[in-house]
Amino acid sequence: MFNAGFIPIRGGSKGIKNKNIAMCAGKPLTFWAIEAAQNSMLDKVFISTDSGEIKEIVNGFNFSKVKVIERSTKTAADTASSESALIEFAQNYEVDNIVFIQATSPLVASEDINSGLKIFLKGNYNSIISVIKNHQFLWSPDGRPINYDPQKRPRRQDWEGYYIENGAFYISSRTNILKNSCRITPPVGFWEMSKERIFEVDDENDLKFAEKLLNILH
Repeated sequence: MFNAGFIPIRGGSKGIKNKNIAMCAGKPLTFWAIEAAQNSMLDKVFISTDSGEIKEIVNGFNFSKVKVIERSTKTAADTASSESALIEFAQNYEVDNIVFIQATSPLVASEDINSGLKIFLKGNYNSIISVIKNHQFLWSPDGRPINYDPQKRPRRQDWEGYYIENGAFYISSRTNILKNSCRITPPVGFWEMSKERIFEVDDENDLKFAEKLLNILH
């Protein structure tokens, strides 16, 4: 059983210039997710990129499990989804299971990846996603409650809440990814991460906050 990590890292960014290699807690942003994958139970970690600069930086980490592979121009375009890069990888590499990890989730830990993979390998779910639990009440833009009845407002201790997909990682078999052209295939199981790990880095404020948390956690 070959369990592969897959991290797509596109060159360039509209939100933050060269976001994936922007410095965060003394390291390029992408270092943190790659380090977590390197230290996990994954057999190999594939970094898919269209950037020679990113390839050089990642190879400079000298991680034994990490292999940089070429990401096609088509799947690296501004309009291309990360799903397309995942499918491209699944088409070209013979692996059993794929842990799709987001480079913009620097707070993911190797223990999170291991725990999610262990749940997946038990065979009760076709996919595992990383989540955090939330007890906030949601409203639609037009003023409608989404997840509760205001006339029957639950107490926090009496309400299980709900789960939010935090984007850190997704686990599925290569077979299901190719069959469904999707990172997720039902039934879906969860690995619950701690609340401070909810966000992905999209803008400068996220980057600064991630840096503060990384300095605390490391």
